[in-house]
Amino acid sequence: MWAEAASWSPLGARTSCWTAGCTWALTMTTSGLGISDSDPWSGDSGQGGSGRRQRRFPDFSYITRNGRLTDFLDCVIISHFHLDHCGALPYFSEMVGYDGPIYMTHPTQAICPILLEDYRKIAVDKKGEANFFTSQMIKDCMKKVVAVHLHQTVQVDDELEIKAYYAGHVLGAAMFQIKVGSESVVYTGDYNMTPDRHLGAAWIDKCRPNLLITESTYATTIRDSKRCRERDFLKKVHETVERGGKVLIPVFALGRAQELCILLETFWERVNLKAPIYFSTGLTEKANHYYKLFITWTNQKIRKTFVQRNMFEFKHIKAFDRAFADNPGPMVVFATPGMLHAGQSLQIFRKWAGNEKNMVIMPGYCVQGTVGHKILSGQRKLEMEGRQVLEVKMQVEYMSFSAHADAKGIMQLVGQAEPESVLLVHGEAKKMEFLKQKIEQEFRVNCYMPANGETVTLPTSPSIPVGISLGLLKREMAQGLLPSAKKPRLLHGTLIMKDSSFQLVSSEQALKELGLAEHQLRFTCRVHLHDSRKEQETAARVYSHLKSILKDHCVQHLPDGSVTVESILIQAAAHSEDPGTKVLLVSWTYQDEELGSYLTSLLKKGLPQAPS
Repeated sequence: MWAEAASWSPLGARTSCWTAGCTWALTMTTSGLGISDSDPWSGDSGQGGSGRRQRRFPDFSYITRNGRLTDFLDCVIISHFHLDHCGALPYFSEMVGYDGPIYMTHPTQAICPILLEDYRKIAVDKKGEANFFTSQMIKDCMKKVVAVHLHQTVQVDDELEIKAYYAGHVLGAAMFQIKVGSESVVYTGDYNMTPDRHLGAAWIDKCRPNLLITESTYATTIRDSKRCRERDFLKKVHETVERGGKVLIPVFALGRAQELCILLETFWERVNLKAPIYFSTGLTEKANHYYKLFITWTNQKIRKTFVQRNMFEFKHIKAFDRAFADNPGPMVVFATPGMLHAGQSLQIFRKWAGNEKNMVIMPGYCVQGTVGHKILSGQRKLEMEGRQVLEVKMQVEYMSFSAHADAKGIMQLVGQAEPESVLLVHGEAKKMEFLKQKIEQEFRVNCYMPANGETVTLPTSPSIPVGISLGLLKREMAQGLLPSAKKPRLLHGTLIMKDSSFQLVSSEQALKELGLAEHQLRFTCRVHLHDSRKEQETAARVYSHLKSILKDHCVQHLPDGSVTVESILIQAAAHSEDPGTKVLLVSWTYQDEELGSYLTSLLKKGLPQAPS
């Protein structure tokens, strides 16, 4: 069994593997795949919880209510560093109790502890939350991490192996193939099928898994071309700063932030604009360090020009100070977090919202309940803390620069991987239902979107590879029967298990290797014949009859009166109650079962009349 751990969830979201909304555990057995989903858990997003039960971390009791998680899980997989995919990891390993391996890529291993520590500081130091993991727990948790390379097959134990594929999305994001024997599952995490200015497109080979678990954040969205979106984005920013307005772009620290920074940096240089661009203090430095360190994870263009110029060393983008928000004149500010639910982006929004010259551009997905979602829904009067009402006069624009795959991208990945079944997670129920129908219609496979608490069981037909001994093949070839893909035929042999693999060998070889004496099993059938002659005469009649019919077989009449056809033995005996009836005892070995059955049916039809 494997799992992924996450931290907090948007209200009402459906997601995967302890990822933003519920707990997923996957069990792979020889009889099939079992997938179960826990009930939802949600965190404080800064706005009303609608009376729903609040839970900071997933409910791991769905895996076990007794004992440590290590006894039930073989490994934990972290797809990328976003907190909705890794934020519960220290709680999971250090507080609930898990000592097994935690797999993630090298960039995720580097960035994860920094975001976890920031998360802890906000939750504990600023909000005063109790029952939270400590800084030491983060360090202890990260000691259990095993970093993996792309396309590296990692043998977790004797049966379980995993393999990472490039997912785009953010630096270090990976999709994982999980394999046990001939059965496999692909878990996508978050991915992007479109290359952008700093990352490449997600890719996976035609691995044909039994199940593909895919995110469905944009299940019904098909985005316009990236070039058009970039042009519209630059036009809106340019128009706003030209009229003296301020532009707020709420982003998360790593990912879309770098994408839009590269876009604005290039545009500012080309048009020679003087309006300042700011980024939340410290984040650009950290991001720059990691993009330098893991340059091989970026796209081809950045890798080629990296020696001449580091695209992440920005000339026009400076560190932001809180006091700058009150400065007169135009400016562009990138501030975190990306959904306007807390932090610096929300503080700046409150200051600038009342001026119609200003603009806020939301470049990514906003979950229900956040300020970002409310203003994108057209709400212009917001109730803030202390029941203060904030009137929004600034312009609000949504321009999707999200690094999630859209509906077209999800369909593309399904076509690329060719799974037997698909399971949708990390999306909204109504949109998932639409995508589910599209997948089932186009690919003719079963698609699932289990509700929280629901278990899905997928029957599988595992194929077991069997090697054939050279001796057995030679014996078959000597009979002149060449194998043909169009005309499969039965191959008789003994199946033995040697060095954890199966092999079909001749019975003689099997006996020799196992050190066993041969024991012959014979089948005997009784056939009643109306014949008043003596037993020897009946046997002679049987011999003559079979000799005339079976011209390609060796038919013999033995001195003891019995008749043989190959290994088949036929003996005539008197009937105990009826003197006019003889009993033919027909026996054969399992190798001649077909011939034995044929002879039995032939003799049941009776013998030809002897001339009088």
